[in-house]
Formats: sequence, C-alpha cells, structure tokens
Amino acid sequence: MERSRGVFVTIEGLDFSGKSTLVGVLKGMLEGAETPTFFTREPGGTPAAESIRALVLDPEVEMEDLTEAYLYAAARADHTRREILPRLARGENVVCERYLDSSLAYQGEGRGLGIEAVRNLNAKAVEGAMPDRTFYLRLTPEERERRALDRGSLDRLERVGEEFMEKVEKAFEELSVCEPERIEVLDASLPPEELARRVGGFLGVRRYTS
Repeated sequence: MERSRGVFVTIEGLDFSGKSTLVGVLKGMLEGAETPTFFTREPGGTPAAESIRALVLDPEVEMEDLTEAYLYAAARADHTRREILPRLARGENVVCERYLDSSLAYQGEGRGLGIEAVRNLNAKAVEGAMPDRTFYLRLTPEERERRALDRGSLDRLERVGEEFMEKVEKAFEELSVCEPERIEVLDASLPPEELARRVGGFLGVRRYTS
C-alpha cells in the first residue's frame, strides 16, 4: 500500500497583508484534526534558519542585495530538508508563512536581481518541494499603509518604502497569473475567519504519492 503524503500549503503576500493573523485562526480551526498540520514560517523554522531570520530582518544591518538573496536561500535549504520534506513524507500537512514566491518577489523583482535568477539560486534549496497550493493575500496600498501605521516598529524589509513594495506587488500579481493552478488569490480585507475556512477547505483534500 502506498504511503499517503501530506499537503503543502504556503501563505504569501506583502507585509501587513494579514498572513500571521490568518495562520493564527487556522491553527485554532485545525486543532484536533485527524491529519496533523505543522505550522512554520520563512525565513525560519529551524534554529539555523531562525538565526538567519534575525540577521536579514535586523533594521541596523546593511547588506548587498545578492547577500540577502543567498541568506534567504540558505535558510530555506535547512528548513526544507529538516522540517518540510520529512513531515510531508510522514503524511503531515505543512502550512508555511512565506516560501519561494517571497524570494522571487522581494529579491527577484524588488531588489532587481531577476526572478529567474533567484529561482535558479533557490533550485537546490527547495529540493523540488513546491507547494500544492499557495494562497496569495491581496491588499490595497491604502489598507497596507494604514496597517503599517498601526504596527509602529518596522523590520529592515518593512522599511524599504512604497516604490519597492510596488515592485514586489507587481511580481506577486504576475506569478499568480502565470501559475493560476497553484496560486489562489484571496482578498486580504475579508475577515480572517473566512480566509481560514478557504485554506482549511483545501487542507481537507487528501493527496497521495505517485
């Protein structure tokens, strides 16, 4: 009998689009579910990757754009091999807040390194572990600015400015058009409970290894 494989879901979007809030609601919704779901984030998810996270998000640290891209890829390589792939193989579902698409958008388009160049840089890091479904939270610039003001303290990437964020948004929109079978666009202004029901519904679909 073939062993069942877990479902891999990623939550994407610009800063302040409500990814963490959505994940928090989803955790409560799936508590006690028959299939266990592992919640994680990028950069992060392992001790090494969390250390890299602290570095790349430190507002006091300056670094070259290519250095930033390699650090994200390094964190992803450790995270994918130590957590994501083993858990999927055991039949667990995995929900990750940010993944490869964020690097394509932020470093590929936002930093101007090129989407395909960043995709190639990450090819070995992801080891073929691509999401079964990516939920992209789309938010208007006006609402994003309001949420940013409410937040107050900002990390290194959150401080880069609106022109940068416009490039990142453009990349996410283009990715969603190029891969509509994988990337589902959600209105980030909807209540988190409604968004969580959409994501939870997909996680109820059982997938099996071929």
